[in-house]
Amino acid sequence: MEVREGALLPTVSVGGAGTVGSTAPLFVVPDELADLTRGRSRTIHSGPRARRYLAGYLRWLRLSDLTMILLALSVTTIARFGLDGASLSAPNLSRDVGYWEIGAGLAVAWVLMLHLHSGYDGRLSGHGVQEYRQVFHASLWLFSSLAIVAFALKLDVARGYVMLAFPLGTLLLLASRWLSRRWLVRQRRAGRLSDRVLLVGDRAHVADLVVALQRTPDAGYNVLGACVDNTSGGKVAGVPVVGAEADVLVRAADMSVDVIAVSSSAGLGSTGLRHLGWALEGTDIDLVVAPGIMDVAGPRVLTRPVQGLPLIHVDAPSFAGPNLLLKNAMDRVGAALGLIVLLPVLLGIALMIRLDDGGPVFFGQERVGRDGRTFRMLKFRTMHTGAESALPSLMAINQGCGPLFKLRTDPRLTRRGGVLRRYSLDELPQLLNVLRGEMSLVGPRPPLPREVASYGADARRRLLVKPGMTGMWQINGRSDLSWDESVRLDLYYVENWTPLLDLMILWRTFRVVLRPDDHGAY
Repeated sequence: MEVREGALLPTVSVGGAGTVGSTAPLFVVPDELADLTRGRSRTIHSGPRARRYLAGYLRWLRLSDLTMILLALSVTTIARFGLDGASLSAPNLSRDVGYWEIGAGLAVAWVLMLHLHSGYDGRLSGHGVQEYRQVFHASLWLFSSLAIVAFALKLDVARGYVMLAFPLGTLLLLASRWLSRRWLVRQRRAGRLSDRVLLVGDRAHVADLVVALQRTPDAGYNVLGACVDNTSGGKVAGVPVVGAEADVLVRAADMSVDVIAVSSSAGLGSTGLRHLGWALEGTDIDLVVAPGIMDVAGPRVLTRPVQGLPLIHVDAPSFAGPNLLLKNAMDRVGAALGLIVLLPVLLGIALMIRLDDGGPVFFGQERVGRDGRTFRMLKFRTMHTGAESALPSLMAINQGCGPLFKLRTDPRLTRRGGVLRRYSLDELPQLLNVLRGEMSLVGPRPPLPREVASYGADARRRLLVKPGMTGMWQINGRSDLSWDESVRLDLYYVENWTPLLDLMILWRTFRVVLRPDDHGAY
């Protein structure tokens, strides 16, 4: 069993085991699957095995990784010892070993370590931070092992060699992976190189799963249809209903799918899920389960088998400790550097606003921060003075969701205000709020007091952390999100934030700012 974060929904990949025996079947089993269950060699379709379409991409990853590793080790050897290199001698060695030879051995060991840490598992490609985490862990384990071996054998490996090879090689690997991922993401957004998926469950939960998977094509799940409890109605969330839950195996064979994804509410029960896994043994179809703990990320989940029963331990979310100290330090340092680097831009925008209509440069508005404390959030002014007083007259044409007010074409905007909002430049003064500790670089959207007054118990959990200049809501649709989806994304962040997740969101924010039309910015 493997927990994987896909489209912000944890999925569990399940491998079947055992044989069906004489237990009564819970599904309509097509002849092709029945043949396999009886040990015959037929397959249910002639298409490629799940994720075999990624074979070429994974070969490229191996080649690019090896190239980056050889480049890093060559640069390290030349920088440390010159073109002639140097030799390592020790009492336990029969002869001196050149650093070029050590580099060749390290290159082979590095690739093997990437294999051992699932660095070429196609299920981790294209979405999330797991792929990058595995690359970093593999590199860290390699050089940790090198240090242990050197200590045990009393090898005096040059410290400068290790101190340069580890960070340089890791950075080159991560950069190469990122560039390769950009290509893969473009293919998936064009409808290629993705798993063909059939969903199973009740209509409500299947609809939620469809929305999440379709919003994140990078994860590589192309939903073709759904088998639901109530087959009345031709579609669920835009996806065709192809049968009842009991028909899932027949439909999977007919549609040549790669993955059957079972929602947490599917009426299969533990016995049905076990039989489904058994029926898929030896086929080209993977079984994926979306558990009921929909918004708990992998790092908080630990699976522990007890007497054959897989128990999922869920750690409580953390709102204190070393990670919080690191986050606060990242916020203050990042805000200070941002203000220094962006000072010419800030001055230029301020001058532009002043010359536009002669009004004030900044707009301050009361917002609600951590634990319900209010603060005055700063923005560059994008509306005419007195815009707040005109708000009641515009409520009838509000295009926002829930308690939010949004208009795609707001008549209160100044000539330059629309441009500032489109590229999020109006939010740059919030770096001062971050520097003062009122906001974070990454966090939930900072709400207005009137919005908080209408919050339910779930939405109030957004106030457990500082609001952010950017967050899950900004990189996943922004103003185009429904209220429920916006709350879900913010709660996901509140429950699962880590410094690494913050860095990932900041990185993706730059792309969102450069391509505002694709991410609901208005």
